[in-house]
Amino acid sequence: MTLFMSLGAVRLHGYWAVLLLLSTSIAAAQPVASVGGFVTDATTGETLLSATIVVAGTQRGAITNLSGYYAITGLTEGTYTLRVSYIGYVSNHQEIVLEAGESLRLDVMLAPDILQIEEVVVTADREAEEEARNLGVDRMPVATIKRLPTVLEPDVFRSLQLLPGVASASDYSSGLYIRGGDPGQTLILLDRTSVYNPTHVFGFFSTFNPDAIKDVQLFKGGFPASYGGRIGSVLDIYNKDGNRRSFQAGVTLGLLASRAYVEGPHSRGSYMVAIRRSTLEPLLAVLNDINGVPNAFYFVDINSKVNFDVTPNNRLSLSFYLGQDALRLSFLEDTALRIRYGNRTASLNWLHLFSSTLYSNFTLTASRYRSQPDLYFGGTAFGQDNGVNDYSLKADFELRPNDRHTIESGFWAGVLDIPLRNFFDGEAGFNSHIVSAYTAAYVQDRIALSRSWTAQLGLRTTYFADGSHTRLAPRVSLEHRPNARLRLQAGAGRYYQFQTLITNESFSGFDVWLTSGDGVPPAFGDQVVMGAKARLSPSVTLDVETYYRTMRQLFEVDPFLADASGLEYNEYFTFGRGAARGIELKLEQSQNRLSGFVAATIGSTHRLFPDLNLNRERVPQRYPPKHDRRLDLNSVANYSLTPSWELTAVFSFATGQAYTEPGAQYRLTQTEHITGNQSTDVLLSSGLNNARLAAYHRLDIGATNIGRFFGLADYELQLQVINAYARSNTWFVLHDFEDDGTITRTEVPQIPIPLPNVSFTLEF
Repeated sequence: MTLFMSLGAVRLHGYWAVLLLLSTSIAAAQPVASVGGFVTDATTGETLLSATIVVAGTQRGAITNLSGYYAITGLTEGTYTLRVSYIGYVSNHQEIVLEAGESLRLDVMLAPDILQIEEVVVTADREAEEEARNLGVDRMPVATIKRLPTVLEPDVFRSLQLLPGVASASDYSSGLYIRGGDPGQTLILLDRTSVYNPTHVFGFFSTFNPDAIKDVQLFKGGFPASYGGRIGSVLDIYNKDGNRRSFQAGVTLGLLASRAYVEGPHSRGSYMVAIRRSTLEPLLAVLNDINGVPNAFYFVDINSKVNFDVTPNNRLSLSFYLGQDALRLSFLEDTALRIRYGNRTASLNWLHLFSSTLYSNFTLTASRYRSQPDLYFGGTAFGQDNGVNDYSLKADFELRPNDRHTIESGFWAGVLDIPLRNFFDGEAGFNSHIVSAYTAAYVQDRIALSRSWTAQLGLRTTYFADGSHTRLAPRVSLEHRPNARLRLQAGAGRYYQFQTLITNESFSGFDVWLTSGDGVPPAFGDQVVMGAKARLSPSVTLDVETYYRTMRQLFEVDPFLADASGLEYNEYFTFGRGAARGIELKLEQSQNRLSGFVAATIGSTHRLFPDLNLNRERVPQRYPPKHDRRLDLNSVANYSLTPSWELTAVFSFATGQAYTEPGAQYRLTQTEHITGNQSTDVLLSSGLNNARLAAYHRLDIGATNIGRFFGLADYELQLQVINAYARSNTWFVLHDFEDDGTITRTEVPQIPIPLPNVSFTLEF
């Protein structure tokens, strides 16, 4: 089998080379012309991702890629008009004259639509929205993230939880549970660099500062061969490049944290620095005498990026991120918890244009996650030192040899270093140190079969050195446009994952990553997705997608493992499987005074592991994980009351989460030789996650006012109320034994009361 896979990888590389050579030959053999360039914001110089370029009067066009670059090929000699559009910008019309065989470089600047001229905006949206409506793709504009009502801070992850197919664990968790998968099944990239624990305040919200973010793109499933390493989904986030035209700065004061950023041009490009830090110290000082309140706590984020325009065809960018949480907490007597955890990432990217039709990106990445919790209990110290160090080189190529083919290929190679050590009373306990090289290569071709049919074929191969695992993952998708108002889509693929996340749902600072190895094969799954995207009117769209996915060879630490010392690596794990299915609907209204969307998901997911959820015959039964919800419904509405006031409301409803309800109890007496106690009370259940909590629903409202602050700066004032009608949604259930043998059932609420939030932003 290994030999077969190795030969398959060799064939893939051969196919890749032949395909590029053939495509280059086709391009060279035809005396056709092409046009390509970057699309940017006229006021800041930021590249615009997924801008639409159309050759008027023809079926030719293109979408800018993740670097803001476009290319249109297969044009004959003549005069053309290019129409360039992007959501929220005034369309740009450019007349060009092409000669046979010419490759024209045309960079286009778009002006923000400050006047909100409705006819212009609707035209731009109708064209520019189409890329965001690809199969399995969702985008969340940063402007939307900032104005949504939020618990203390605008948050990328909490905003994404409003999209169809994305669920949350609780009001206190920003984790992404996408199409039945857990957070560890989502690949998270920041400027092409993997981020391994992107949370703050123990998972309360994500580490991504909205002041620093330019673009957020979510592949919920069926993602192309250019992405890999996870069996579920991909979240691709890019930092802002920085203003290339003028200096700009902003300050935001909030209840939980405050933010500041600066950006501007330099002689050969631009820069951006954004800082966010918690501001809880005054509150903690007042509450210091209350048991359970931290003695000290802070978190900090620093994002920075520097860009260098070396030549018109060569651009360099250097990006950094630093995030850190620190907590010191004393509770009960002789008990204290101390923890530091956080992420650091860096990436150096070189964008090079070989020609107007051949584009490339080379990226060096470094990512480091570190978690160091220490617990002191009764004079005994417990500690853990866990981390992930990931260093890699990535290369991506995009070739457009003619108007029918868009060929992408590339590789990703690196080294993964995961140390994990446990300490007990100063003595080292469990000690694991995994170091493994990995490499992946892909090729995919987007083919215009006709004016109404488009196909994309892709293949990805991955090699993981620890255990010598080689895997091939084919991908395919098909789209039919019977008319300008309707898109019919379908896709399928296989996906592999060589890492697993051992997570604590209540506290992400204890999250641990482990990998495949000898005797531990990678998890894998198949996905099938179908969708229909309709434009009901110039400003109303309806998207429907249905999916089915499998999850096989899921590997997790055996929950019944009493002592890991002396065991082989593969003996730490238990292996299981799962599946998920569902249907998603999104109805969106845009470009009127009232805008927003309604998102609904109907679905289910289950897991099956040996020795878990056994029936009377000791046969394992499948069970729903905690995040299994049969219905999720979210509604987001924005209303422009006046030019300076905007109202926002978010309503969420979900059927109850699964939990384990005990059905019986018994008491063991005289157990002091076993447990050190006189008696032990035991709860029995008929099955794992055999019951459901009550349905969840919540309303958040907000108002935003903008204007000038004494003529010195632009200001934005946000007034918000979370859980406006004081719904007491259940977080989890506790069962306590009373002295008379009865059981007291206590429902612990999530946010139980209306929670106000105020923030004030100044931009200079």
